[in-house]
Parts: sequence; C-alpha cells; structure tokens
Amino acid sequence: MATLITVLKGGGRYDATWVARLAAGVRRHAPAFRRILCLTDLPLDLDGVERVALRHDWPAWWAKMEAFRPGLVEGTALLCDLDTVLTGPADALAEPGPAAMEDYFHKGRVSSALLRWHGDELSPLYAAFAAEPGRWMAPGSCGPVPNAVHGDQVVIDHWLGRENRKPAFFQHRYPALLDFYDPRRDAHGPVVIFIGEAKPDTASGSVHESWLGA
Repeated sequence: MATLITVLKGGGRYDATWVARLAAGVRRHAPAFRRILCLTDLPLDLDGVERVALRHDWPAWWAKMEAFRPGLVEGTALLCDLDTVLTGPADALAEPGPAAMEDYFHKGRVSSALLRWHGDELSPLYAAFAAEPGRWMAPGSCGPVPNAVHGDQVVIDHWLGRENRKPAFFQHRYPALLDFYDPRRDAHGPVVIFIGEAKPDTASGSVHESWLGA
C-alpha cells in the first residue's frame, strides 16, 4: 500500500489548510495513495488524513526527519512538501522503487521536496539523526556543500551518498511528471513544484485554482 507523508510544524507559514488542500489534490489526481499521513505538533482533524504526533521538538524543516521513523508505513512511502500542487494524473508518484526530486539548483543532489522509499528502509537515517541532532543541524556537519542554507535535504543527501543509497531522480525516471512553477505561463503540471519565494497561495491562474480545489 502506498502512503503519502507530509509534515506540518507549528509556528511557520503553514497550517491545517495546506494539509487539506494537498490531501484533496492527492485524492483527485493520485488515488493510488491509499493513506495520507501528516506528522504534526498541531491539532488536526481532517477527513482522510491520519494525524501522527511529532516526537521531537526539532525546529522548522528539521521536523521532516521524523518521516523516516520506523513503523510509520508498510509498502511505498512518499515524503511530499505541503506546497506541492497536483493538477493532473500523478499516480506515478506512488509506484514502488526509491526515487527523489533532483535539486533544482544543484544537479545530482537530492531534494526532500519529494522523496520515495519502501517501509523502514530509511529508518537508519532517522536513527543516525536522532542520536545526534545538534551535530547534524550544525552548518558544516556534512562538509562543504553548494547549498546556501544548511537544512534537512543537505543531511539527507549526504547520508544517502555516504551509504551508497542515492535514489533515482523523478525528473529522469518520469520526464513529464514534475513541473516548476513559472508565473509567466498558466499551464502547469501534473506535479507543480515551488521554489524560492513562490508559493501556491500567491500563485496565479490555473495553478492557484487547482490549489484551491476549483
């Protein structure tokens, strides 16, 4: 069974509305995901979304490291950022096999915006991070990297490379699946990714309508 996992950490821009809109898009366009699971430290009562409490008070994006906790899923798991918008058929995301989005700015590096694995196969990543979170969160813990911001995906990319477990990239395996939001055009999809300051709530045209559920 395929499970989509997203993470909502309190205190930032996102709230339950973002979870609801992502879940609605998944139900419309990627019904192969039989479960939608949200790891959060906030109250959440949404039809079709399973709330799982965060165990750690890891700040901001570091909360995403809890997605690799053992025992969360059986079968295919997909970690998906809350600012992802589905506009068309996207069941390919639920197919088995490790895969990740290639970083838009740094080719050859894993982005945690979309990351797929099976069962508990990435639980050692969680265990390594949970054992020394302060060390991993410290800039420079993964050696020299091109990323301007030291975040979860720097650690994930470093650990996967160290363990010789780098996954295939979605852009290579499914060339027509991902689309990066560009305000200069209207048509996007089927999986719209936002980078930089752009977000679905400030998007325009058909992408914004899809995010709203129109």
